[in-house]
Amino acid sequence: MNQAASEKDLNIHRALDYLRKDRPLRAEEACRDYLNKHPGCVDHIRLLGLALMKQGRAEEAEKQLRFGLTLEPEFPQLHEDLGSALAMQSRFEEAVPAFEKAIRLQPALPLAQRKLGEALAATGRGQAADEAFRDYVDRDPERAAIIEGATLQRDGKHDEAIDIFRGVLKANPNSVNAMRYLAISLWQHEKNLEDAEALLRRATQQAADFTGAWFSLGALLMEMNKYLEAISAYEKATMLDPDNGEAWAGLGGAFGRAMYPEKAVQAFERSLSINDAVPGVLSAYAWELKTVGDQAAALDAYRRAIKVKPGFGPAYWSMANLKVFRFEDEEVDEMLRQVDSGELSDVEDIHMRFALGKAMEDRKDYEQAWHFYHTGNERQRMTVDHEPLEFEKRQTAIKKVFERSLLKEREGAGYEAPDPIFIVGLPRSGSTLVEQILASHSQVEGTSELPILGRITESIGRYRTDGTRYPEAVPELRDKDLRAYGKQYIEESRRHRSTDKAFFTDKLPNNFPMLGFANLILPNAKFINTRRHPFDSCLGAYKQLFGHGQNFTYDMIDLAHYYQQYDAMMKHWHAVLPGRVLDVHYEETVTDLEGQVRRILDHCGLPFEENCLKFYETERAVKTASSEQVRQPIYTSALGKWRRYEKHLGIWSEQLAYIIDELPEVSRNAGL
Repeated sequence: MNQAASEKDLNIHRALDYLRKDRPLRAEEACRDYLNKHPGCVDHIRLLGLALMKQGRAEEAEKQLRFGLTLEPEFPQLHEDLGSALAMQSRFEEAVPAFEKAIRLQPALPLAQRKLGEALAATGRGQAADEAFRDYVDRDPERAAIIEGATLQRDGKHDEAIDIFRGVLKANPNSVNAMRYLAISLWQHEKNLEDAEALLRRATQQAADFTGAWFSLGALLMEMNKYLEAISAYEKATMLDPDNGEAWAGLGGAFGRAMYPEKAVQAFERSLSINDAVPGVLSAYAWELKTVGDQAAALDAYRRAIKVKPGFGPAYWSMANLKVFRFEDEEVDEMLRQVDSGELSDVEDIHMRFALGKAMEDRKDYEQAWHFYHTGNERQRMTVDHEPLEFEKRQTAIKKVFERSLLKEREGAGYEAPDPIFIVGLPRSGSTLVEQILASHSQVEGTSELPILGRITESIGRYRTDGTRYPEAVPELRDKDLRAYGKQYIEESRRHRSTDKAFFTDKLPNNFPMLGFANLILPNAKFINTRRHPFDSCLGAYKQLFGHGQNFTYDMIDLAHYYQQYDAMMKHWHAVLPGRVLDVHYEETVTDLEGQVRRILDHCGLPFEENCLKFYETERAVKTASSEQVRQPIYTSALGKWRRYEKHLGIWSEQLAYIIDELPEVSRNAGL
């Protein structure tokens, strides 16, 4: 091999290596260095075009590729790449002949037929597109089988699709495409998340540069509440395909759920720089802006989403969910028009109704407000699963296991760290206010709602052959097991922390049934139960369209039943863990702030600090629906709001009267 050929090959390998490692700028530099000496090298011109396209510089790539074709007009890959550059610019009519020429010159080009089909479809030439796709499929039986399975999957014929994907894997165990599609089928149809995860992880091990598998893995891990692992998967997808707006949006969602709102904002901004006309991404971006306290920018993003899609109910509801926000009259009129049009999807209609409930409440038209809240809840209840009797059975089992004898016998066996302050209760009961008060203390970090405790309880007994799980498996745990679980909780919580303060809050309201277990594994933790008049608490939840979970809130009877179970569970903890749980009533907090702040700090073993009275000045991300409210000084206008809707609350009056009789007087009389 002569020196010139050796230099050329080395430079090509270097440029290709940069492209594989997703470093297109370095690939461009390598190509340009070589072309400065050898301007007629078509191979380098082609690589330069690819490097430019990788950077989103399609027009520059087009110029280079057209120049390359003047030097070598019959180079099939140059024609294919030119078609790709034109398609990137949405010039599909021009892209079609480029792909066709590439196929005429080399019929076996692996992707040109698919690209031609996509370009034909984009120009509205459906029949020609079908023919191109058929040609693409016919060249590879495995590809044909996967496409057939994907079509069946799309049409809802999941069992047939699964059989096809398994057949492909039986013939070729290394087919990463079949792994991915089978994983998606198992996830979406059979709800077999563990096997789906295993398949996607196997696919990413087989083909580390398989962007689609990393993207699907990230989405699945989000479904499994494994947010930190989802971040890693989405980061890999964005590294492999930096121009993939969906991957950046997925990363933003994962950062947001993992409670890194600033990073979420950055990821969403990257996604929107690629495509700024995706309503769902704009809405998710706005939510994170709201979380970090930039309400003006959040409103702007929500309104941009509505401009793109006027019937986008989630954006309207998200604006309403800012709580301190009021709709403009023309926005209310548009929502009413959209609801009356009958053109909204079920999801959009539900979101729009909850938003209209808030809009009418702001206008003091409580009858109309109730109408929209109630009809929104009726529709939402049909979309979610909640089994009240199963929930009650679970609570009964927990109380049976966590009796005083067990808690006394195992007292002090867990991990001794005093760091966590658990804040529990029901949604809309003042937990965010208590968290903000504590997070204003110099020794406390507010970390929001952590999913760790629930994940630990779900893991207990998972591999026992007799099927015994939590809570029944707890009495058989050894002291060293309890200590290990406590240590696991502390170690996992560190991922959600950004300071070295001595204490941190875990404000997940639904942790209330797990306080006995938390006490066993973390005997020095603190527990606070936030309470509010049951009608205000239930009404606040009934007026809230939650992003996920809280499925008991969309039916008035379900809400009353859930509140009864919650009340019974908290009475149980007070009986078997005397003095360990502090009840904080919202009504007492807003009418005697300093007195309640001192109670809270004393219970947590913290000295009094004036900053806790000025909690609204504390700058921190707040992810809950109360984020804007806790950035204001204390106010009493939210007390007794249920009285505006009293005539509609007969079910709650019947079911919860005995609980109301036990409330402090200030809670019973709130709003009078």
